[in-house]
Amino acid sequence: MRWKEEMLQFETYREAEVWADSITNEIHGRSITGYCTPDFKVATILAFYLAENPDYRVRSATVHHDEEIYYQVWVEILDSL
Repeated sequence: MRWKEEMLQFETYREAEVWADSITNEIHGRSITGYCTPDFKVATILAFYLAENPDYRVRSATVHHDEEIYYQVWVEILDSL
C-alpha cells in the first residue's frame, strides 16, 4: 500500500473536486494506492471518482487521532487479486 497524506482543506467543493481529480490521476497511474486527508470534501469526491473504475474496489475509513478526524480512501486493484 502506497499512501499519500496531505493536510490541505478547501473552502469549496469545486476546489476539492479539482484536487481530488489530481489524486485520482495519481492512483490511476499507480504511483499511490491510498490517500489520507482531513478534508471530508476531498475524500468524498475522490471515492466517487475512483468508484467509476470497474477495476477498483474502493475502500474508506475514518481515523480519529487526538482531536482530529482524518479520512482515508484507498483502492484494491481487482486485476491483481
